[in-house]
Amino acid sequence: NFSEGKDRKKIDAIADTLQKVSGVRLLDICTDPDHNRTVFTFIGSPEDIERGAAAACDKALEVIDMREQQGVHPRIGAVDVVPFIPLKNAVMADAVRTAHRFGRAFAQRNGLAVYFYGEAALVEERRELPHVRKGGYEALRKRMEDPRWAPDAGPHALRERCGATAV
Repeated sequence: NFSEGKDRKKIDAIADTLQKVSGVRLLDICTDPDHNRTVFTFIGSPEDIERGAAAACDKALEVIDMREQQGVHPRIGAVDVVPFIPLKNAVMADAVRTAHRFGRAFAQRNGLAVYFYGEAALVEERRELPHVRKGGYEALRKRMEDPRWAPDAGPHALRERCGATAV
């Protein structure tokens, strides 16, 4: 889920990057200009999905600047949410392992805060996504000053251009 739903060039750049990843099949792109948000749905093996997510998310950080982003949907970052959902023979434990591996690598590679939510949550109060997003991007700096909101991965500092990501 990316915090861009108006600029077709940015959305297409992310889609093009994702479609170049071998083994990934892009199923849907759902864009909402009022929410200023785009959701990409894609499938593949866990390894391919992780590589595809990394490529798309890195590209999104290149093209989306949260200091300029406005929309009615609560969001905390340019790459707002990266959910991993098990299908076919995969189980939730597989998705959680992939989420943790992806989140840690994404945070380290890009120097931004990552919070694990849902089944991947490391802190019980972060299990529910609305709680992680409470106050949105605008409240993120203040929230990160609270030691209870130290990120699960990445620096304990806000990178203003990118915000934070929930995985």
